[in-house]
Amino acid sequence: MNRQEDRNSAIIGSCIGEATPERVTFISKGVPKVGEYVVLEYDGRKVLGMIEALVRGSVSITEDILDPSDVERIKRIEGDIDHYIKGTIRILGDVDSLMIPRIPPPPGTEVKRADDGVLQNIFGNNGRCVRLGVLLNHPNVPVYVDVNSIISRHLAILAITGAGKSNTVAVLVDGILRYGGCVLIFDMHSEYVDTRFKHGDVNPIETKINPLYLSFPELSKLMKIGEKAYIQERYLRMAYNETRERFLKGEISVTEFFSSMKKTLQEYLRTDQYKKDKNSIMGVINKLDELLEKYGFILSFSAPDVVDTLKLGAANIVDLGCVDEEVADVVVSHFLRRILQERKNYKMRGEGLRFPILIVIEEAHILAPKDRDTYSKYWISRIAREGRKFGVGLCLVSQRPKSLDANALSQVNNMIILRLVEPSDQRHVQAASEMLSDDLLAQLPSLNVGEAIVLGLMIKIPALVKIDKFEGKISGGDVDVVDEWRRLHFQEKDSVKREHEELKQLMGDW
Repeated sequence: MNRQEDRNSAIIGSCIGEATPERVTFISKGVPKVGEYVVLEYDGRKVLGMIEALVRGSVSITEDILDPSDVERIKRIEGDIDHYIKGTIRILGDVDSLMIPRIPPPPGTEVKRADDGVLQNIFGNNGRCVRLGVLLNHPNVPVYVDVNSIISRHLAILAITGAGKSNTVAVLVDGILRYGGCVLIFDMHSEYVDTRFKHGDVNPIETKINPLYLSFPELSKLMKIGEKAYIQERYLRMAYNETRERFLKGEISVTEFFSSMKKTLQEYLRTDQYKKDKNSIMGVINKLDELLEKYGFILSFSAPDVVDTLKLGAANIVDLGCVDEEVADVVVSHFLRRILQERKNYKMRGEGLRFPILIVIEEAHILAPKDRDTYSKYWISRIAREGRKFGVGLCLVSQRPKSLDANALSQVNNMIILRLVEPSDQRHVQAASEMLSDDLLAQLPSLNVGEAIVLGLMIKIPALVKIDKFEGKISGGDVDVVDEWRRLHFQEKDSVKREHEELKQLMGDW
């Protein structure tokens, strides 16, 4: 055994008190770390555990002491204070099978540090994985996550601003592109449009919708015709179907579609049998005008169907940084509907979107908020429920988990949780994940940038991970305002200086 293996397998403590098959208390003279993996040997088996909580105390200096001078006196008498480390270990399962034992460890069982070889077998690559980073407390052990589980069981990446969400997304996307996969990113802040991935290209997709691919319910929602406005909905459907039929016959061009639809509605106003519904028809005309005024710049009859724009082996980026949240909601909901619909068509009839896809939704709390309905929220929930059967995976990215729809979040079975400080955010995340214990939850505020708790079916056991640094370039990040001020300030000073010298030269020549 070499020195590294000897250090790894060193005895760090012993089990004390009562234990259950899931948890055991231990005491140590050394100082292990929260998140460190340990091995307990009992009943002829080796069992893996993770240190979830630690407290440090002293037999001499207790809570009963009320005078600080007493502490100083004890320190002078004893010299080095006799302290102890007490902690909780979460039993993760047998080292080989990760099956939870039915018998708890007996008191006095030695607690050993897990060696890197055991951990490498658990967190290694099975040929369908993406490298995420290394274990925080075992830096020689790389951590891989299963791609199939990400697509079929969905993923949430949650953290405060600046904790490393974009870097984590980029690392995962680059790893998926290595397999020739397909990723679609709804880029709310134009962070990924100029990104350079090592294993695939960036395919920009315009924020345009072809009205010919709009379903009638989508058009009705965009025009804000409520579910109970039956009369308005009937006249809209009549005008839409008539206009579509004329277009298919070649009687009108694509640029005349909406104007022809408006003329059809106006003809209804002049028809005796429809005069009784004059107010409802006028309402539809007004809402059509409002639709074109509000969303006209994203409606284009020359735009291709989103399914035809997706490229395999590329990061497909929809740049939403130039539109407001309401327009982003319309675009995202339409794209989600078309992708799910075409994947269903391919599975059932062999026609449609032929390859699986991972959809990354940045600022998911805006598009799927918990306190109001949006167009996107419905389709995010639909894909969360049905997507795994058709190879459509979701990755919800959010800096405000408490504002994210609980129903959508609860159907995400994998989580990468970076630093979260606000207790309400932490509780919302814990309510959505049974695997996030109170002790792990307590670690979230103390995580540094790029450090994360990784949970779910994509990884065999929960882990504290140091996420790899993305090798490419991401456009996002905080602006260096001081550098920008300094640069512009000196540019202006140089400009004034040049003008002054030119004026002196001119006056001298004169």
